[in-house]
Amino acid sequence: MEPAKPSTREEQESFVDAALERGEALRRSGEIDEGIRVLVDALSHQIQRAAIYFRLGNLYVDKGDLERAEDAYNCALEVDPDHANARHNLAVVYKRQKRIHLFVKTYKEIQRRPLRPSFVSTLRQHGRPRIRSYGFWLLVAVVVVILVLVSLPIVRATGSGLDARPPARVGVHALVDHTRSPLPGRRETRPS
Repeated sequence: MEPAKPSTREEQESFVDAALERGEALRRSGEIDEGIRVLVDALSHQIQRAAIYFRLGNLYVDKGDLERAEDAYNCALEVDPDHANARHNLAVVYKRQKRIHLFVKTYKEIQRRPLRPSFVSTLRQHGRPRIRSYGFWLLVAVVVVILVLVSLPIVRATGSGLDARPPARVGVHALVDHTRSPLPGRRETRPS
């Protein structure tokens, strides 16, 4: 009896994450056909498709089926055009197939693309859980800014040294301002 298919979005995401890990583990252990079956099953959830196609391409390369590997890498690039690893592996497949003109074209395209993928591409490649972690850190930053802005008036009111008021003068000299002269253009001097 087969296990029940995940129904909620969270269950599907965890299923796909587990399938990606299991597919990679099966690839390392040499169980290529089983790894392909696991990843093809994960494709039905429409989550992290670029990552699944990329891993499928790797499995097909290990199996020696370069045509299917080429198709898988092209599917990964259709879903995420900035998937640098899929583009690189596609170039390797072209080189192994001795399709040098496509290898050179793909290699030049790799060189034209920026080294760092865009934020949106990273989110697409790693799936929805990344959005949650970015959202969490954005929320933390907003809360910190609000706390700082709220605490500034409280600190100033308590006189904790942040305000720029000069110290109060005491004694006889507090009554006379020695920096100003009662007559314009003249400056008073301090009595000695």
